[in-house]
Amino acid sequence: MKKSITVKRVGISKAMNKSARPATIGLDLGDQFSQYCVVNQQGSEIDSGRVRTRPEELGKHFGKMKRVRIVMETGTHSPWVSRLLQGLGHEVIVANSRKLRLIYKNRRKADRVDARYLAKLGHKDTELVFPIEHRTQATQAELSLIRSREALMAARTQLVNHVRGTVKSFGGRLPICSAAAFHKRMATELPEPLREALLRVLDTIATLTEQIAAYDKLIAQRARKHSVAKRLQQVQGVGPLTSLTYALTIERHERFARSRTVGAYLGLTPATADSGQSSPQLRITKEGDVLLRRLLVGAAQYILGPFAQDSDLRRHGLAIAARGGKNAKKRAVVAVARKLAVLLHKLWKTEQDYVALYNPQQLEQVA
Repeated sequence: MKKSITVKRVGISKAMNKSARPATIGLDLGDQFSQYCVVNQQGSEIDSGRVRTRPEELGKHFGKMKRVRIVMETGTHSPWVSRLLQGLGHEVIVANSRKLRLIYKNRRKADRVDARYLAKLGHKDTELVFPIEHRTQATQAELSLIRSREALMAARTQLVNHVRGTVKSFGGRLPICSAAAFHKRMATELPEPLREALLRVLDTIATLTEQIAAYDKLIAQRARKHSVAKRLQQVQGVGPLTSLTYALTIERHERFARSRTVGAYLGLTPATADSGQSSPQLRITKEGDVLLRRLLVGAAQYILGPFAQDSDLRRHGLAIAARGGKNAKKRAVVAVARKLAVLLHKLWKTEQDYVALYNPQQLEQVA
């Protein structure tokens, strides 16, 4: 019969004060309560428990101990909790939850177990948790403006699809038009049996369209006042929304020593699965910020479209599309989006003016 192993609980404050070396705390954040686990310098668990996920409770609990390393996962509460704990003088490591298969794939998942894993991983090597850097509160508030607009856009799209789908179920089809003009155009196109059911939906779509336009105006105003966003708009196809989102998402160009790494950060580089002699060609990773990646792809589609000016970006994409083959156009769009992400960082970092045909100029100077 196996003997059960028990951990002697000495209390988190007492344990911290007894140890001359800093301990590591794993903090699994929950909506109501957060579970913590403390390991000493040798990596042995010395205490665990839970604390209410409220600023005053966390401040009271962690404010009375000396500086420690606290490891937590990314989530809804991690931005403000990390700022709070850093303000108390602690070293805070925010782990990339998408990289921690040990936790999210655990068949016996529990908050206290997750906290223990975070503590032990943070004690061993912080690189094992793929730490990320949260934005400042001011930047987070600015981004919330853009994300609120995206939420309204998603709601409008869902309602437009509802109207079209309902009409199709009665054997009809509504004409193609933009989402902004949908409520006006379809007011006279609805079949008579469905007018009572769908007119109020059109009214809601009209309200959403009005609110989205108000957000667009506000974002354009913010972009005009943002020096980095103004600089990035030199590139044709990069408007106020894309430039401001890029500047706020990256926040500091110093985060990336090399501009080329921005493409990988935004999930625009192919994944790798090299094993032995096998090295298959995979799709892009799609990691990083989903909204910014989608906006860059939209800008790339414009750059490759019929109304864009001639540029190195456009030539690069058209050359890839001209190779032909399966999904050649899609690969060209992704390639231009990746190159655009790198270019915008370079313009930001060097503060140079954008030259649409930079490469041909370089060749002429050499000649």
